[in-house]
Amino acid sequence: MLSENYITGISIDWDANNSSDFYSSIPSIKSTRELELNSKVTFFVGENGSGKSTLLEGIAVNYGFNPEGGSINYNFSTKDSHSSLSDIILLKKGFKRAKDGFFLRAESFYNVATYVEENLTYDECGGTSLHSQSHGESFMSLISNRFRGEGLYILDEPEAALSPQMQLSLLILINELSKNSQFIIVTHSPILLGLPGSEIYLFDSNIQKVDYQDTESYQITKLFIEDREQLLKRIL
Repeated sequence: MLSENYITGISIDWDANNSSDFYSSIPSIKSTRELELNSKVTFFVGENGSGKSTLLEGIAVNYGFNPEGGSINYNFSTKDSHSSLSDIILLKKGFKRAKDGFFLRAESFYNVATYVEENLTYDECGGTSLHSQSHGESFMSLISNRFRGEGLYILDEPEAALSPQMQLSLLILINELSKNSQFIIVTHSPILLGLPGSEIYLFDSNIQKVDYQDTESYQITKLFIEDREQLLKRIL
């Protein structure tokens, strides 16, 4: 059966790599040539520095998104810091073409919000200035009003701006949108990772598919909640 995903997989053409950029020394990335994206929602997980955001950025830039975030039509740059990994990534695209898309990263959300206010309309954010809302409120407002469906949405650590309750609200939005859209998400959130039917890739010495219960986000959170006193006694 043909996949309905807009991106069905990626490959990295290491033979074409002529860069000494930092990604070449990241174990998870340098050991990867192929990666399939079979689910409507794919999560990248792993320790800080494991390469998940680097690969996510490479996919987004190769697809045509602005490196700092936004849609394909967003054209701004406050600091050119993205790697050249996108140059050697090959995207395997499905038979359907996305009608919408957005690359949203928590670390540069302020820049995206400023661009929205200066170049677009408040319809993109529910009729209210993003800068007049809290970080979490503006984040959710943009997703709720700008993500129109039938699109490819790439999110880098969206939970950084959100309370646990707001993460549950985001989970509901992702689940609803994924009926006709595709998500690729870097996250540490055990709440978001619990989305039924999603696919989880762990970035370590390589990139491998794991179950929800095998992620550190789940295991450490579970341990802390179930045996907080003993855990803190041991580590403190």
